[in-house]
Amino acid sequence: MPQIKSAIKRVKTQANANKRRAAQLSELRTAVKKFKVAQAAGAENASDLHKAAARALDKAASKGLIHKNKANRDKSRLAKLAK
Repeated sequence: MPQIKSAIKRVKTQANANKRRAAQLSELRTAVKKFKVAQAAGAENASDLHKAAARALDKAASKGLIHKNKANRDKSRLAKLAK
């Protein structure tokens, strides 16, 4: 454990940031997985889930969780599945 006050605070903020990032990445993966499952099953709400997954990818890219090129690549692959 650090002894310096600012280092102690930094450890706490890093832990909070890591929890937040993990939760956001989990939401992203869940949105993508929901779309893929619905698309494979031929569900009627697949287009809504596609929009939600694309939105989640955009949000993750804007927050720096994933690279913008990865977000675009994943959105392209989802769009290909949606056809």
